[in-house]
Amino acid sequence: MSYKRILTVQDISCFGQCSLTVALPILSAAGHETCILPSAVLSTHTAGFSGYTFRDLTDDIPAITDHWKKETIKFDAIYTGYLGSTQQIDYVRDMIATLGNDDFVSIVDPAMADNGKLYPAFDMEFVERMKTLVFSADIILPNITEACLLADFEYREEYDEEYIDSLLAALSERGAKTIILTGVSYSDKTTGVAVYQDNKKSYYEHRKISKGSHGTGDVYASAFVGAYLHGKSAFDSAGIAAEYTVRCIENTVDDASHWYGVKFEPVLPFYIDCLK
Repeated sequence: MSYKRILTVQDISCFGQCSLTVALPILSAAGHETCILPSAVLSTHTAGFSGYTFRDLTDDIPAITDHWKKETIKFDAIYTGYLGSTQQIDYVRDMIATLGNDDFVSIVDPAMADNGKLYPAFDMEFVERMKTLVFSADIILPNITEACLLADFEYREEYDEEYIDSLLAALSERGAKTIILTGVSYSDKTTGVAVYQDNKKSYYEHRKISKGSHGTGDVYASAFVGAYLHGKSAFDSAGIAAEYTVRCIENTVDDASHWYGVKFEPVLPFYIDCLK
């Protein structure tokens, strides 16, 4: 495996095990030089906490990227998570266009919605701007809610394989290249990931844990990116990330005091072994 340099653009929640505090250690454990560009700094994440601080860093981004361009700093990949504004989406598109090495790959987690609803900070204007980033990226990692918003597709809580196939086709028709569709469940006991690449669909099924955990989307996306840049296929990366995320949840689920995230750090040796 060659030594990759990746830039990840998302927020820092100083406490709560999500976003950059998850992405940086997981990508580093995968053996990559991991550079960060914070989109915002929060004292905690926003799920279950009140009175948290928030500092928007949108205005700092142009000067940072201009300095990188001056220093001719390039990246093998850019991976985005939570972006706080439409302006940040435009800035990321410029980074993708100007800061990539040869064989560069862009990976977008359109972190903006779940369970049939947009996150409170976002509106349909944000969705429309996110489409410009998603449909120009090499790989996207939406959940079903995000995929429906991006494809102007009817969201359903109950669905079958035909519905998922139609959703994947709708994303592909709009320009999506490789699609990693998370949270695809056809039974009560299992869930999985649908991978759509080169007009072919594959499905990785794994056990379902009924109790949800904060930050697992960031854990999954970061583990996928780390595996993919390690040289694994999209399907194998999807499976490795799924198994790692499940084990992180299992490592946490019995600890009620750790409700704000998952104990992903002790499970990193398992992840590293999967990459070998």
